[in-house]
Amino acid sequence: MQATMQGLHLTADLYRCQCAPHWLTNAVALLLAVEQAAAAVGLTVVGQLCHSFAATPSGPGGVTATVLLAESHVCVHTWPELRSVTLDVYVCNLSADNRPQARGLLARLEALFQPQRISRQELTRGGPLGGLTE
Repeated sequence: MQATMQGLHLTADLYRCQCAPHWLTNAVALLLAVEQAAAAVGLTVVGQLCHSFAATPSGPGGVTATVLLAESHVCVHTWPELRSVTLDVYVCNLSADNRPQARGLLARLEALFQPQRISRQELTRGGPLGGLTE
């Protein structure tokens, strides 16, 4: 059997989020929620980073929360003034099929933000590694 570096890259754009406002502005709370969601679906958290943006005349600043996974990563970007969020989940599938976990993580994060509209994209990445076999 030929080894592959295939991965699954999921993105979602969330609009008119009905969640509590702190999920859009509190970087520490959001980071913890992302870590818990990843662990709940069986992914392995290995690092994290978050950043809070300054308020603007349009409203409070958003946040970016990034969680590094043994399987790859998840990133969340919020725009509280628009009540919008973008989600980015990527998992590698070299030694195990992590697609169900990626989809489960995306679903948990979507539920957290309670959007009225979602635009999702799914991309299979990678392919055979030339000359390598298992």
